[in-house]
Amino acid sequence: MSKENGIANGNGNCKHLHIAMCPWYAFGHITSFLHLANKLAEKGHKISFFLPTNTKHRFTSHNHHPNLITLIPITVPAVDGLPVGAETTADVPASSRPLIMTAMDQTQDTIEFYLSSLKLDFIFFDFTEWVPKIARKHQVKSLFYSTVYLVTVAYLLPQPRNLPINSFSEEEMKKPPPGFPLPSVRLRAHEARSLAGASEAEFGGSGLSLLERVSIAFQQCDAVCIKTCREMEGPYCDFVQKNYRKPVLLAGPVVPELPAGQLDEYFDNWLKDFGNGSVVYCALGSECFLQKDQFQELVLGLELTGKPFLAALKLPTECSTLESALPEGFTERTKGRGIVHIDWVQQQLILQHPSVGCFLTHCGAGSLSEAIVCDCQLVMLPHAVDQSINARLMSLDLKLGVEIEKRDEDGFFTREAVCKAVATVMEVENEVGREVRANHAKWREFLLRDGLEEAYISGFIQSLKGILV
Repeated sequence: MSKENGIANGNGNCKHLHIAMCPWYAFGHITSFLHLANKLAEKGHKISFFLPTNTKHRFTSHNHHPNLITLIPITVPAVDGLPVGAETTADVPASSRPLIMTAMDQTQDTIEFYLSSLKLDFIFFDFTEWVPKIARKHQVKSLFYSTVYLVTVAYLLPQPRNLPINSFSEEEMKKPPPGFPLPSVRLRAHEARSLAGASEAEFGGSGLSLLERVSIAFQQCDAVCIKTCREMEGPYCDFVQKNYRKPVLLAGPVVPELPAGQLDEYFDNWLKDFGNGSVVYCALGSECFLQKDQFQELVLGLELTGKPFLAALKLPTECSTLESALPEGFTERTKGRGIVHIDWVQQQLILQHPSVGCFLTHCGAGSLSEAIVCDCQLVMLPHAVDQSINARLMSLDLKLGVEIEKRDEDGFFTREAVCKAVATVMEVENEVGREVRANHAKWREFLLRDGLEEAYISGFIQSLKGILV
């Protein structure tokens, strides 16, 4: 078995592990951790999964092994400025996310209580950089579980840049670090500016920025775990391992199982009215709140495609109703072929629907993982910096999607750019579209190959057991 665990066969010894999971309180992070929990539970391992009390019910249907996976509710403390009842990033605007981090920091005593009482082998975590310290007190190994692709981790590493994180400049962040495996990857001006700001801005009440939290977590954890496979991101794995000199365990593709239950009857019946592969599904995740002008450009771009579309979006930050957010006359013009839905939807079941032929996504790692194993083609509209790097991996390296063009300085996109990207991946005669569709089919076939995930998960478990020795 290779040092970063790679593919291995067999289940090794029969010791069953007890693993705690403590994800950042964001739906994408919780979902990604739970996907891995299901894969580990399939092998008989016990999982204690920490998540906010009132959020627990949303994930019950995603727990496929309730006899082995215990969802443990964590009370989110009241924090000045945080709305009553807010528990996750989906409950607050982007400007208030640091308050979610502050609240999560205040659960440290609760998490330590469980570390001392559950007889754990491991705890998987991400943004809570204090976990390794309290885990060591109770002889529990800590693993930083990255919910982003390795390419993003590699791009953001402070070590090869030889700079303190809080001195990252816009110009520095436009280019990848020295030795980066794909030097053509670049951040646009607005993306680099956002990243430089994130390296300085306090995230939570500890005085640390988000990037500082992640860097400390990387340095202090016992190993790093990534949901990816060497065939897709091998060079980035080597780059990270070289710079941190720490085990990098690859969990494989962790193809998510479909949640229990059926697709909502309303959406199922609506999708059935259209031909196979004809519908554009658009969703930008639980944390993306577009400004009204960009919200309108997006939906007008969907209208401009002439194709049926289902868009699951957050209301613009300055709007209180869907009617006030939509362009004038839009609802009447798209009646019967377009839906704009302002709420959570069953994304995996929608992506699996035969009528869906295109997925316009924000490029969150979880959404990409769900999409690559489906037949729908990828159009990418990244919102956060990690999503931008994901998009470059997909469009420039793996060439299995098309990114919507944006202005370099401010990230503004037009309805025409939205329409053009959708047409590129869906038009049969488009040369770029043919290449993208062929590559998507190749990677889909690879990720669904019999035995691939089984081999990776078995190898991953063996690597975990090796850390305990």
